[in-house]
Amino acid sequence: MARYTGPVCRLCRREGTKLFLKGDRCTTGKCALDRRSTVPGQHGAANKKVREYGMHFREKQKTRRYYGVLEKQFVNYYEEAVRQPGITGENLLILLERRLDNTVYRMGLAESRKEARQLVLHAHFTLNGKKVSIPSILVKAGDVIAVNPTSRDSVKFKSLLEGFASKLSPKWLEVDRENATAKVIALPAREDIDFDFNEQLIVELYSK
Repeated sequence: MARYTGPVCRLCRREGTKLFLKGDRCTTGKCALDRRSTVPGQHGAANKKVREYGMHFREKQKTRRYYGVLEKQFVNYYEEAVRQPGITGENLLILLERRLDNTVYRMGLAESRKEARQLVLHAHFTLNGKKVSIPSILVKAGDVIAVNPTSRDSVKFKSLLEGFASKLSPKWLEVDRENATAKVIALPAREDIDFDFNEQLIVELYSK
């Protein structure tokens, strides 16, 4: 499947906000957005009037890039959110938050969602005791995510587990830091998503 492979710092600059696509690097002085906040491209520094459609489109792009999903995937999540009872915008964010790669990132076992997706693709995790390699799987209440026993002794995971104890996790995950596992004790709620999204703009974009 196609995936963006270019410099991710350009995406943060394009959206005008930190998407934390490089993990801890985004909180240091090396962050490209801190050093050069203009939009990338020849005319990035020009002052352009943002129209209503542009506001809606940029919010959609920001959300899609934050979670690292393709356009077609994002549309599928939106259509599923419409079918569910409740508020469509909140349903959309909760579906994205339930992705397995995002859950691994929220556990604290990856520096970024991109890294979490790679780890899942290479079958370094199990879901309810079974090896999985599909980052888009949606977790549900009662699911248990764990590091594959054959991966724990690798150099990569030894490095990740060293800083695991200091990572914070959301309240919808019960993380066992000694055994590097997490149980989904409830589905995430809108208030559990701490990034600044305006999901109503996305709903208005797709409703036109």
